[in-house]
Amino acid sequence: MGIVRILMYLSVAVACCACAAPVKDLYPPGDNASTKAIYLVSHGWHAGIVFRRADIPGNLWPENVNFPYAEFLEVGWGDKQYYQTPDAHFGVTLRAALWPTPSVLHIVGFNGAVTAYYSSSEIIEIKLSEPGFELLSRYIAESFARNESGQALPLGHGLYGNSLFYQSRESYHLFNTCNVWTARALRAASVPITPSFSITVEQLMAQAQTFGELVQSKPATQGR
Repeated sequence: MGIVRILMYLSVAVACCACAAPVKDLYPPGDNASTKAIYLVSHGWHAGIVFRRADIPGNLWPENVNFPYAEFLEVGWGDKQYYQTPDAHFGVTLRAALWPTPSVLHIVGFNGAVTAYYSSSEIIEIKLSEPGFELLSRYIAESFARNESGQALPLGHGLYGNSLFYQSRESYHLFNTCNVWTARALRAASVPITPSFSITVEQLMAQAQTFGELVQSKPATQGR
């Protein structure tokens, strides 16, 4: 692998292990504070974050206009080749795990109850303060790769429903997996989560249950 790459990974791991204590005035929201709900949805190997589209500040995340009739947007992130290959072979999986690779964002627009649309998934509802929600929205907006005009770079249809892939400016690697990225996004909102302990979706969801509300349990067979 090379000593330089090993040192890079170790430095990332150390950074990930920073204290996960919440930031005062951001989380938890005060008793009378206005809140916005998000949902963490498990898909068996990774998790997505669901937002109510109307809650997202348009100046922070203009890409939401690409889903004008959607009530909710789900955001996922991962290795570009693996995420866009429904039946990824072992070589693709190994490459994504061992070397820094390009990444993509996967955005899904839908209507109706989150629990109905993802009826085969474990779902956790998380209440954020308005400043925390804005920071989360900003974190995701900053993950989009953009051209000189500031426009995001769509890569075609997504995996299911009304969805699109977008190029991300970040790199996927052993210490920045899809679940670690999701935990970092939540951490941006100051929830008490430790990204380095979120390598797997089980670890991510277990941490989220300590500050969120489980609204739908994991079924016997995972969907999507």
